[in-house]
Amino acid sequence: MRALTFGAPEGLSLATGRPVPIIGPGEALIRPILAGVCSTDLEIAKGYMGFSGVLGHEFVGRVEKAPQSPQMEGKRVVGEINIPCGRCGRCHAGLGNHCATRSVLGIVNKDGVFADYFTLPISNLHLVPEEVADEEAVFTEPLAAAFRILEQVSPPPEARVAVLGVGRLGQLIARALAAEGLRVTAIARSLAKLDLLKNVQVNTALDGQMTERGIFPLVVDSTGTAEGIKRAMELVAPCGTIILKTTTATPAMPDLNRIVIDEIRVIGSRCGPFHTALMALKEKRVETTELIHEVMRLDQALEAMSLAAKPGVMKVLLKMND
Repeated sequence: MRALTFGAPEGLSLATGRPVPIIGPGEALIRPILAGVCSTDLEIAKGYMGFSGVLGHEFVGRVEKAPQSPQMEGKRVVGEINIPCGRCGRCHAGLGNHCATRSVLGIVNKDGVFADYFTLPISNLHLVPEEVADEEAVFTEPLAAAFRILEQVSPPPEARVAVLGVGRLGQLIARALAAEGLRVTAIARSLAKLDLLKNVQVNTALDGQMTERGIFPLVVDSTGTAEGIKRAMELVAPCGTIILKTTTATPAMPDLNRIVIDEIRVIGSRCGPFHTALMALKEKRVETTELIHEVMRLDQALEAMSLAAKPGVMKVLLKMND
């Protein structure tokens, strides 16, 4: 089969003739329909997480084979990316996403979805409602990550929230929080990115023109840059909360004194509730398809990665069955 792989010393490579993965216990073999290139994929290609294997973790696909759950065969699915051991104390405490020995699809010790076939445990899969198109369903994983914020904090209705950086993930965060009734201000350096929010109930501001400091009770850093947390700390109000959504290959060290002096809470935020994301898509409360920049074939995967890395480019999708 075909697959986009990354590893030393060859770097990114579009492999052909790669064997179809073997279905493990409790797993399904899935043929992806659409897969999305995200910022994490781009960071992995710079060496983030030291990953080697098939890239990709955002997908909508169809179950080809599921020996232990044949009723799933032929079903259209999306899937959670963390694969916990199921045996350790964290797993027993309901913290499987933080299992110390977990695999992560296309990120840690598990080949990803930029291939003709991949495998995932049946327990990771969610059926896609008929009302949700493939072009919407492929956004489920990052949209779930956006809704994770509201599992971690409970801002009052119409609370002021700044979303710093409105690229691929930031767009979904701004849309998800606005759909829940929060007063969102999206802040970015690009007018084009802010223009994508013109039909969404959010305020927008160019970062260079945002001179006020310490005014937002909640700030979400989705810049995708090492400097994002520093800017978030300028914007957050005393006793406020910063949600970090950025992961980069280049670490950053913020001014920890400010966190202490202003009693700021800093919360890391990662994967989120798939059910919530699928319901938001089904009910058309969050629009995603206008974020699609281009759809390319799997055999164009190297070009797709290059395109996704260009400034201002939103979601690049890979269409697998062409």
